[in-house]
Amino acid sequence: MERSNGGVWYDKPAANWNEALPIGNGRLGGMVFGNVKNERIQLNEDSVWYGGPRNRINPDAQTNLQTIRQLLANGQIKEAEELAKLSLSGVPSCQRHYEPLGSLFIENDGLDEYSDYRRELDLHEAIISTTFRVGNVSYNREVFTTYPDQMLVMRVTASKPQAISMKVYLDRGNTRNVDEIIKRDASSIVMTGETGGKDGVGFAVLAKAIVEDGECETIGNRIRIKNATNVTILLSAATTFRYENVIAQCENVIYNVASMDYLTLKKRHVNDYQQLFHRVQLRLDEDDSSQNYLPMNERLERLSDGEVDTGLIATYFHFGRYLMIASSRPNSLPITLQGIWNDLMLPPWDSKYTININLQMNYWPVEVCNLAECHLPLFELIERMRETGRQTAKQMYGCRGFAAHHNTDIWADTAPQDIYPPASYWPMGAAWLSLHLWEHYLYTNDKEFLAKAYETMKEAALFFVDFLVENKDGLLITTPSVSPENTYLLPNGEKGTLCEAPTMDSQIIRALFTACIKTSEILDVDEEYSQLLISKRRKLPETKIGRYGQIQEWLVDYEEEEQGHRHISHLFGLYPSNEISPIMRPILAKAAEVTLQRRLAAGGGHTGWSRAWIINMWARLHNGDKALENIQALLQSSTLPNLFDNHPPFQIDGNFGGTAGIIEMIVQSHLNEIHLLPAIPEQLAKGYVKGIKLRGGFELEMKWNHHRVEFAKIRAINSGLVQIRISSCEEVVMNKEVILPIEPDVFLLEVEANEVVTFVCR
Repeated sequence: MERSNGGVWYDKPAANWNEALPIGNGRLGGMVFGNVKNERIQLNEDSVWYGGPRNRINPDAQTNLQTIRQLLANGQIKEAEELAKLSLSGVPSCQRHYEPLGSLFIENDGLDEYSDYRRELDLHEAIISTTFRVGNVSYNREVFTTYPDQMLVMRVTASKPQAISMKVYLDRGNTRNVDEIIKRDASSIVMTGETGGKDGVGFAVLAKAIVEDGECETIGNRIRIKNATNVTILLSAATTFRYENVIAQCENVIYNVASMDYLTLKKRHVNDYQQLFHRVQLRLDEDDSSQNYLPMNERLERLSDGEVDTGLIATYFHFGRYLMIASSRPNSLPITLQGIWNDLMLPPWDSKYTININLQMNYWPVEVCNLAECHLPLFELIERMRETGRQTAKQMYGCRGFAAHHNTDIWADTAPQDIYPPASYWPMGAAWLSLHLWEHYLYTNDKEFLAKAYETMKEAALFFVDFLVENKDGLLITTPSVSPENTYLLPNGEKGTLCEAPTMDSQIIRALFTACIKTSEILDVDEEYSQLLISKRRKLPETKIGRYGQIQEWLVDYEEEEQGHRHISHLFGLYPSNEISPIMRPILAKAAEVTLQRRLAAGGGHTGWSRAWIINMWARLHNGDKALENIQALLQSSTLPNLFDNHPPFQIDGNFGGTAGIIEMIVQSHLNEIHLLPAIPEQLAKGYVKGIKLRGGFELEMKWNHHRVEFAKIRAINSGLVQIRISSCEEVVMNKEVILPIEPDVFLLEVEANEVVTFVCR
């Protein structure tokens, strides 16, 4: 595979956490600072969370539900909100939060004056290296977290024999949640403890040094190494979330690699990683390598000054794929608000799973980027949420099925989070998450998976069969709910959040019902249930256009308090769903454009994840210039020096949303056709992509120049006809056969299962 444009490298150590570089294997993560004398790798393990499982469902929810609904129907918004705070809020109000595991510290003797410094994340090998010179000695450190061997590995080498002297230790900062940091043997130490709260998670971290030449001994809780030529440090971690004896598990991990040398461990890691990372290639404006020689922080600064750096856009895309592989692998937990990287005992928004967009956004690029197995941790969490969500549906609302609100945690808690009317009382979390199961099928055509996933989708839909209420106009509406996390204004100036049938709710339910109906047809099952959903789908409120020509956010065309709000929930039907389209529903698409223009004119897109969402929306509207403008804004204003997304503070969803948006400009497949170059701007007029997955079970390779497709290759899972939309193409030539459009820009090609068809446009 050819190297991508640019790289992620720096000419100085990280001054703070937002400049450190991430490594991860889904479960175990680290932030590498690259300090010369006193190195720090801040550690995370995905199951280190405060406290254990609880039932927080408010016992008074169901008895007050009808009163809240009646108050809303009567227009008594404040009264409804006050009663919701009392009766719907979880007790206690907050779920569990994610915590750091600790840090690995390395104190180096000497190394006071250094030169020729370089710190780099190699996206092709998932290894962070730090190189420098002290006098006439060159030093090199490599750090990675290996998925096959489930540990962190650090290798320190020097160009001169016996030039390495250091002390290695573990710590967790100023916290009482550490029981011991003790010597295990002459070359290893272990740190144990448990997080606070009832049934807190127990953990262990073991660090072992393997020294070539020199001396190694453990004194107190530090490993002291003197006059070594090479040093390898192995670090394993385990928690009681998965293992009963965490120290024994840590030792087993280390014991399992006892016969392997460093190069073997490195090869196993790189081979595993590259099997995923090298599936996809992307080049944008392949001749633009003018800024590759610059450190990443300088490239970002130049971008902020208005310079164009298309190579950086490609690097950002590849960095997003790297983060996906690093933070979501089979048998790990799903990606939190911060991936797996968090250094605070009480992080912003608890660094858990916010499911009114943020967790979903984390997984937007996973299928299209050919990383389907990285989706599995999310599916496992959804399955655990079925258990808790059934209780939430039954006890809070008297409904069948399963439901969740706008947050969940390691224990799959589905009761409302916080006492915050703009967000807390939104019962759509399980429905939206369940659509990820349908998306996985659309990309893979895996009917065996669909048969299992259908039971979950069906149960999520069943909640709304019971929850929906028919209003005076004969519409089936959600009540109570909110439009996340926005506030509307009543004609008398009163503010409101709780409401009936916000637009997003109906769009999500329509998408979920449709997925269940189509699944029933594909699997030839459950016709009676399918007919029930069809009848109820007809009565859902349609997406409407409001007084300003915008998509209406609420069932009533309210004014909104904050016109530039970060959430643009009423455009769920544009992206990630597909009911708003310039091709299929141009009037609604025009209204969506007005909605975006109004948001942006009032300061919208001020958070990183919101800006990333906007990129995808402009791409769906086929406006490449606007999509690129918002990519530039994402990199200029919402990207930290280490390329992490800045909400602010750091949230990883913007990275994944931005990654998805870049591909959405190049190819789209959400309308039962493959649309090539739907939103390519002038500055990205040429490029190459390979390995991208598309709905329908297709895989794409394509090269374009001057906004025209030079050639494309498509591999299909199944035989049949595929509809291709290509602008500015009069005819397609495939196997010397000239194929004319069946309508302007639309071609119908015949494909065979597991064979590649190649065509050119002219």
